[in-house]
This record gives sequence, C-alpha cells and structure tokens, in this order.
Amino acid sequence: MAELFTEAPAVFIAVVFAFALMIGSFLNVVIYRLPLMMQREWREQCAELAETAAPELPEVSFNEGRFNLVVPRSRCPSCGAAIKAWQNIPVLSYLMLGGRCAECRKTISLRYPVVEFATAVLCAVVAWRFGFGWESVMGIGLTLALVPITLIDYDEQLIPDSIVLPLMWVGLGMSLFHPLAGADTLFIAPTDAIVGAMAGYLTLWVFYQAFKLATGKEGMGYGDFKLLAALGAWLGWQYLFTIIITSAVVGAVIGIALIVFRGRDSQVPIPFGPFLAGAGWITMLYGDTVRDFLHLPF
Repeated sequence: MAELFTEAPAVFIAVVFAFALMIGSFLNVVIYRLPLMMQREWREQCAELAETAAPELPEVSFNEGRFNLVVPRSRCPSCGAAIKAWQNIPVLSYLMLGGRCAECRKTISLRYPVVEFATAVLCAVVAWRFGFGWESVMGIGLTLALVPITLIDYDEQLIPDSIVLPLMWVGLGMSLFHPLAGADTLFIAPTDAIVGAMAGYLTLWVFYQAFKLATGKEGMGYGDFKLLAALGAWLGWQYLFTIIITSAVVGAVIGIALIVFRGRDSQVPIPFGPFLAGAGWITMLYGDTVRDFLHLPF
C-alpha cells in the first residue's frame, strides 16, 4: 500500500479526500455539540460553587440525559427524528434528500455538506503538497483541528481549550522527532517549537494588554493567545510574524468589507481565531512563499 501511494500520488490524494469527507461529518458534530457541552459544564460548576440547583440549559431538541460527542444519535433539529445511517453519508445524503429532512421535509442547513466538502478539499491539498509520509499525516491532523476551531470561534467567539491545548502539546511533541527524513516544514527542532509556543502566546498577550491599557477595551480573547502558541509549536517561532501579519491583513480587509457592503456594526467584535487559523494553515503549506511575497524580514 505504501508503495502504491508513493508511486501514484493521485490515489493517495483520493483516499485522503474520502477519509476527510467522513471526518468532516464528525466535525459538524463537534462544532455544534462542543459549545453546548462547555455551557453545561460551566453551569454545573457555577451551581456547585453557589450550592444551588444547576440552571436550565439552552433549549435543544435532544438535550436530555447524556450529551457528548457520541450520544445521543444525531437528530433533525426541527422534528427530532433520528438520522438513519444512509441519511448521514457525507455530502451524498444531502444531495439525495434534496437538502431536506426525510421525515418533516424541513430545510437542512447547507453548512453541513459545505463543512464536509471543505474539510476534504483542505486535507487533499495537504496530501498533494507534502505527498505520502508522516508530514502529510501531521499536516492533515493540524487541518482537522483548525476546522472546528475556526467555526466554533466564528459562531461563539471562543476557542475550546479541549482542542487548542492538545494541539499545542502535539506540536511540541512532534519536535522530539526532528529531524525526520523528508520533512522540511513540520517536525521542527525542539528549541524552535518551544520558543514558538512561548513567543506566540506572549506576543498576543502583550498586544492585548497594550490595547486594553490604551482603549479600555479587550481587543481579543485568551483563546487567540493559545491558538498562536499552538501554531508556534507546530511551525516554529520563525513563522509567527508571517502568521500575524497575514491574519491581520485578511481580517482587516474582511472586517472593512462587512461594514461597507453588509452594514455590520463596527462596534460588534469580529473573532480573530478564524484568521489566525487560516493564516497558520497557509503558512504550513507555503510559509516561505508568503513571507517573500509580503517582503517580511523574517
């Protein structure tokens, strides 16, 4: 199998695409359920500290009993009908059902197949860029972590520690395998990974404190510090400036566009995590090219 993937890169990319489609379906579950699970935990902790009954949870059609990433089974958010296995095939089921629930015929959000397809495309690009090997495995792993981080932060303006902290530790752990034959982007030296994690966190923390001191407002959240620390652990301190500049430029352009063309209130905060995640993913693939294009000193 390894020889086949090495000699026929298209086969490897196709396998990665199919695998990522299935994982993308699970990521939809993570994106929807993980914030609810965090809310439950917070409410229970607050109730425990206050020695009172836990307040009621937000209304969810299947929020009774155990609720995690595995149980209960996925259900239609409109009628609560359980989704059968054949109705849960990534992208294809959505097309076969015409984008509607098989029971109540209410419209299913287009976001579900988009996340599945986008996840597959992003992972396939990583497989194409790095080829068959451990570097592709780790690059795909980083991609699969950045997708839910991006969408949860977009929806809820928070970055779960349960994703970003393990991501940082995995990045630091990978550096122990430096140098790995054929790996020129990931599996960086331990010193670069450790300094990258420290510098990534402290850079945004200092910016946050300076902005708060100057304006009295919070410019970003602590999740952003941790995300840049994780990216620093994966890619090294040398690429932190590239990630920050790229994310800031893209964020500014999109923010201005939302205000001008969609009338978005300039006082409403725009989550920075998606831009950091996108910049980190691009830097993982083409860090030197981006740095040269932007004429960055390092």
